[in-house]
Amino acid sequence: MSDQLYQERIVALAKAKTGAGKLAEPTKTARRDNPLCGDRVIIDVRLDGEGRIAEIGHQVRGCLLCQASASALSAVAVGRDAAGIAELRHDAERALGREAGETHEPFDAFAPVAAHKSRQECVLLPLEALKDALS
Repeated sequence: MSDQLYQERIVALAKAKTGAGKLAEPTKTARRDNPLCGDRVIIDVRLDGEGRIAEIGHQVRGCLLCQASASALSAVAVGRDAAGIAELRHDAERALGREAGETHEPFDAFAPVAAHKSRQECVLLPLEALKDALS
């Protein structure tokens, strides 16, 4: 399972740590926990005057999948509003086989997780935290 699940692209996303760290002056912050595995994600965002993400930071205490997802999300979140983030969530859902359709970078890297239903929430946790921060 590990060889299939932790493919090179997922490991590279986790190692990149894009957006890792706490923002000095976030507009909003949200925390999400996964009680089943113990993952915890804290997302900080600084919004511009139009409700778009100007800056994003994350703190992840969790597995490689959760770290990779937070990094992937941070790489594409800046400039998006809540509707844009919802579209990213749909892209992640498609990669995990929960929705039909084509997936795009960077969430297409998580396609191997579709075969491991118990690990899919690890991928979605950062998206849930960001959704909370934007609401």
